[in-house]
Amino acid sequence: MAVAASLGMTSLATMAPNLAIAKGPVSSERIESIAVATLPAQGQGMVSLIYQGGPFRHDKDGVVFGNRERLLPNQVRGYYREYTVKTPGERTRGARRIVCGGLKPTTPDACYYTDDHYASFRKIVQ
Repeated sequence: MAVAASLGMTSLATMAPNLAIAKGPVSSERIESIAVATLPAQGQGMVSLIYQGGPFRHDKDGVVFGNRERLLPNQVRGYYREYTVKTPGERTRGARRIVCGGLKPTTPDACYYTDDHYASFRKIVQ
């Protein structure tokens, strides 16, 4: 740290003191929540589609989400699936997603919303 300071460099901790970095298993109690009613309209629609089993607009909707970021509670591979939340004006899939976990895609145990392409998640609650 002293070497970095002498070279005029700043540590990551100084630049982003509130940055959450997963170092191990994450508890769902530590994840902030968001009510379905406060999701963007496109997110509310996607939640309904998830419980209906589709139809989904994008080929990648419903594919396995690997949780490589380790921001969601640790589960076996294949537990989480991701879905695109359309962003108005965006020509690509954009950054908004809903990730749901559970044995059956139409009856997830929990769903999470990200509007920053997996950098953070909020648990979706009724």
